Amino acid sequence: MELARQIAAYTPVNEQEARDKKLLLSWLESGQDIYTRDNDAAHLTASAWVVSPDRQQVLMVYHNIYNSWSWMGGHADGDRDLLGVARREVMEESGLNELKLLSPDLFSLEILTVDGHIKRGSYVSSHLHLNVTYLFEADPKQPLTVKPDENSGVAWFPVPELSQRVTEPWFLKWIYSKLCDKVIQSGL
Repeated sequence: MELARQIAAYTPVNEQEARDKKLLLSWLESGQDIYTRDNDAAHLTASAWVVSPDRQQVLMVYHNIYNSWSWMGGHADGDRDLLGVARREVMEESGLNELKLLSPDLFSLEILTVDGHIKRGSYVSSHLHLNVTYLFEADPKQPLTVKPDENSGVAWFPVPELSQRVTEPWFLKWIYSKLCDKVIQSGL
């Protein structure tokens, strides 16, 4: 299984990633269907961290369900090509036409809690997103478009402004700060 191999080869950068790597591999080995949302407890998602060529800005969307600026990504929904899922979600959620993958390797991994919410008129119970993240680059001069059924804003933000824009403290501390640091440390 390609994803299991990628996760097994991934080197965690902190305790969060080390623990989540172990749990992700356990879920993949469980034999449960985690590639579709039929698994109400946990399913695979892919996210994208999109940076400007000078690495000073990050592309974010204003997520309608969570009322916060956030990264882009989505559910695998049966697709085993999670890199393709991440790329497609960025293009759908932001309207970008040109997107450069900076590395085919996983950029980060995380298990994310999702609180119960209403989506398309139906209640979705709290569950886990078993997430992998890929790093992309895009030109901030490209036109952006909102995807009204998911977000109500798309914008580039200077990295130091993220703490003023993101209203989900856990994401800011554990995920977005980690991703910003990793961009600098990776030299990509």
